[in-house]
Amino acid sequence: MVASLTDSADSTEGDRFSITDLCNDYGVTARALRFYEDEGLISPERRGLARIYSQRDRVRLAWILRGKRVGFSLADIREMIDLYDIGDGRVVQRQVTLQKCRDRIAFLENQRRDIDAAIAELGDFVTTIEALPQPIAPSEGTSPEKD
Repeated sequence: MVASLTDSADSTEGDRFSITDLCNDYGVTARALRFYEDEGLISPERRGLARIYSQRDRVRLAWILRGKRVGFSLADIREMIDLYDIGDGRVVQRQVTLQKCRDRIAFLENQRRDIDAAIAELGDFVTTIEALPQPIAPSEGTSPEKD
């Protein structure tokens, strides 16, 4: 993730993009972009009613979407991308991002173990049920027996 915030994010003369451009390029809705703007994760320039997105906004959006795909909260994503601006050559950003990624991997591996255990248990249960004698369905027109 750190490698995504490269020199192109610092570009002052970089390309400008419309909301339609970003929606088409990243497969997101305009509503999602406005939400990320409201959350302070991206900050497009305003020209009248139009939003003009910078290369920096594109890079931040790529981070947001990648972070969401792997299950980071918006707070985690904000923390990681905001560290880009502290002026330390991205040292802290790299450290924090690596730790958050390692923590997420550990969480997902634990989750996978739990899922594998649940699948195995369900498989055993299915085997047990299949081994039981097949119940005989009541004949049509008869009522079930009462004890």
